[in-house]
Amino acid sequence: MIRYIPKILAVLFLAFTTSCTSAQKTAFPEVSPEKVGMDGELLKQMHKVAGEFLKETQNPGAIGFIARNGKVVYHEAIGYDDIDAKTPLREDAIVRIASQTKAITSTGVMMLVEEKKVLLDDPVSKYLPAFRNPTVLVKFNPKDTTYTTQPAQKEITIRQLLTHTSGIGYPRIGSREATAIYAKAGIPSGIGTPKGNLAEAMNKLGKLPLLHQPGERFTYGLSTDVLGYLIEVVSGQPLDKFLKTRLFDPLGMQDTYFYLPKEKQNRLAILYTEDANKQTEKVSAAKHPIDPNYPKVAGTYFSGGAGLSSTIQDYAIFLQMILNEGQYNGKRLLRPETVRLMGTNQIGNINNGDDKFGLGFGITSAKSAARLGVSEGNLEWGGIFGTTYWIDRKTGIIALLYTQKYPNSSGSISDKFKSFVYEAVKDKKETAK
Repeated sequence: MIRYIPKILAVLFLAFTTSCTSAQKTAFPEVSPEKVGMDGELLKQMHKVAGEFLKETQNPGAIGFIARNGKVVYHEAIGYDDIDAKTPLREDAIVRIASQTKAITSTGVMMLVEEKKVLLDDPVSKYLPAFRNPTVLVKFNPKDTTYTTQPAQKEITIRQLLTHTSGIGYPRIGSREATAIYAKAGIPSGIGTPKGNLAEAMNKLGKLPLLHQPGERFTYGLSTDVLGYLIEVVSGQPLDKFLKTRLFDPLGMQDTYFYLPKEKQNRLAILYTEDANKQTEKVSAAKHPIDPNYPKVAGTYFSGGAGLSSTIQDYAIFLQMILNEGQYNGKRLLRPETVRLMGTNQIGNINNGDDKFGLGFGITSAKSAARLGVSEGNLEWGGIFGTTYWIDRKTGIIALLYTQKYPNSSGSISDKFKSFVYEAVKDKKETAK
């Protein structure tokens, strides 16, 4: 593809690297933006603004990826991996994608649905007995974390797990009640928790109270971790092996792992956060609750909701398969009807903020679309460490933006990125996939 900023100007916008491997550069055809109806000059301006924004907000670096109709028009890294050593961020850096794991695990579940090994409205207890006869939280005492419960009106279904309407919350980042109850029971969040095993944790979770009646409202939580365990039980394989054999290998996703092999660990991007004065600093195990090196250990806990690390191109391949309605590079992984179902509102009148939710993907509402001029119906999500993606089925665009910093109190670059991408679309009409 065309490099949009001359190298002589790189120091003005922070360094961007050209050290990407040939394998990383050839999975998608690369074309000029104009060949797919996009404005290359606007993308040059986007690159410049991104560099300036990173500098202003003390964000070390970012990687961007844009493809339209299966052709890459932008794939660049801007800024630094190591801000102290001034080491440029690589385009093929492996980053912690956290909750972007959810769409991948959900896709694995839909493969089992297609094979009729499970049905969407099956009670999960049919396969995971620990979730039989669930209870719902009634009262919670924050002083001693005691609580009372009542029987749930119905059992949790696989569909409710896929849509985060099961009533299962999150430890550490969830509600006060969920955080306390799960901590007391030793339930891991799946982020930076490499020890233990999924079966033990999920079987304990199944005995804990739900935060509300199944299907009552959207509650972001460990539902997809439960789905990961469901995959293990139904398929007879550990989750890491199932995803490798059924998704990663067929798609050619060569850099996506729960725990990285030694030969790839040097590509793991450095993780950043903010100190008490909101100054950027590296995350360290001594000072922070998460050991940033968790992808480098020989872990045994495979979190279907948050455990994967990957490159931006690997994830783009996965997204392109979804945009292609289940097919990539001549290989079909899901039927078109299944992928369309995944991208259809599955929560009815319940809301996920201003948006809706399908089977593993957030769905952009008209209200959200109007805010930045994006397409209504986009499939999207992200990860807590500053990664985001979307699939635009109307314009044929997939786009991803990766950073490795949380929180970003000085502002998010993702809205600027989205705005530039849609301004750059010259041909607004729907395109063939």
